[in-house]
Amino acid sequence: MRHYEYDIGIIGGGAAGLTTASGAAQLGAKTIVIEKEDKLGGDCLHYGCVPSKTLIKSAHVYHLMKQAQAFGLPRVDLPPVDFRQVADRIRSVVDTIQQHDSKERFCSLGAKVMSGQPRFVDEHAVALNGRTISAGKWVIATGSSPVVPPIPGLADTPHLTNKEIFYMDALPGSMIILGAGPIGIEMAQAFNRFGTTVTVIDRSSQVLGKEDKDMADGVMQVLRAEGVNFVLKASIEQVEDLPKGRQVTIKDTAGNTHQFTADAILVSMGRSPNTEGLGLSGIGIAVERSGIRVDHRLRTSHSHIYAAGDVNGGYQFTHAAGYEGGIVISNAVFRLPRKVNYTWLPWVTYTDPELVSIGMNERAAKRAGIHCQAIIESFLDNDRAQAEKKTDGKIKLLLDEKEKPIGVQILGAGAGNLINEWVAAFNGKVKLSTLAAAIHPYPTMGEINKRVAGAYLSPKLFSPAIKKGLKFFFNLKGRGCQ
Repeated sequence: MRHYEYDIGIIGGGAAGLTTASGAAQLGAKTIVIEKEDKLGGDCLHYGCVPSKTLIKSAHVYHLMKQAQAFGLPRVDLPPVDFRQVADRIRSVVDTIQQHDSKERFCSLGAKVMSGQPRFVDEHAVALNGRTISAGKWVIATGSSPVVPPIPGLADTPHLTNKEIFYMDALPGSMIILGAGPIGIEMAQAFNRFGTTVTVIDRSSQVLGKEDKDMADGVMQVLRAEGVNFVLKASIEQVEDLPKGRQVTIKDTAGNTHQFTADAILVSMGRSPNTEGLGLSGIGIAVERSGIRVDHRLRTSHSHIYAAGDVNGGYQFTHAAGYEGGIVISNAVFRLPRKVNYTWLPWVTYTDPELVSIGMNERAAKRAGIHCQAIIESFLDNDRAQAEKKTDGKIKLLLDEKEKPIGVQILGAGAGNLINEWVAAFNGKVKLSTLAAAIHPYPTMGEINKRVAGAYLSPKLFSPAIKKGLKFFFNLKGRGCQ
């Protein structure tokens, strides 16, 4: 029997890798984490979730200060944004959280951390910095990187991705964003609020292509009202670096070409898995365009090698990566067969208002052949939303043919927090009647969850049959006002 130096080896120090490492080490498994960068935390901490939400908050506060008169306050004349100060705040937040993801902390948990680029030399061992490290089980959690598509001239034109956007020395006067997905839309609103003139270009007919069109259009309408320019149904023909700025040439559906020029270009056109240099083909692990192929237990073609997080091409969210890390621990450490289940996986686009989804939306239901009905309540009817001038948005509850809830989407202020009640309800199999009967504090945005559940129940509770029965049994006299 072959002896291995470690029980489990983890390649990648992001959400999936660190979740696995923390659990495995604390359970007594001899654990090693190999991260190519000097610091742990992965893209989420350094170039994704944390810096983007920090930047978005700064943009929100600046925008709110400019809206003082709308709240009965004196007008505030603000100086321009010094982006170096914004970037410094981002670094400060990242550094604070970094302490939780430090090598010293994981060493204290029992996991060894090494830096470098590993390469599999066989299915149980990797070469790293001139030595060989073996483990009984391996977890590949190397994440993903921004895609820079082969658009003519793009590679030769200076451009930004999520690697550079948060740490610039100065605020661009104008910016073209290629891609209208969540990252592109979030950055469009944030930089527009800072004072940058922003144009978003995408080949699709709507922004946020995975969302229902009515919800995505709601986001676009808010951004457009704030000043963001959208160019949709456009193919990008060429990018050039000119003395007057960076120019993007597009072709519309009629075949006409148009040029747009800006100080900066942000490329936000998807992600690709980080698999290069790992030597996966040499040990027979299948890698597809979307990522490493895995089964429902996150095993690769070798049952002792797992792939978790962005690298497996699944849901590219930090909370999904953390969840998958837990699945790996169950299978690899406890040896209890556990499959992934994404039925109630929520996701949020952090615009203002936020757009959040859990379960199926109408687009997904149609794709699955499910005929659904939508029950909708507007934030316009929520008293707290009126008090805070946050009336843009709505909640949409979807029911299947048997009137079973299959999903919820919320477009509105604080939607990312409002969805947590539905996370608990769906995972706990809570009935809509229970949610509708629960006492919610007034006035809060959370009342909208109660209201949409009540909207489903009201036609049943106040039906003619119920009223007829009550009149018969209790001799009710009927309407007091005719």
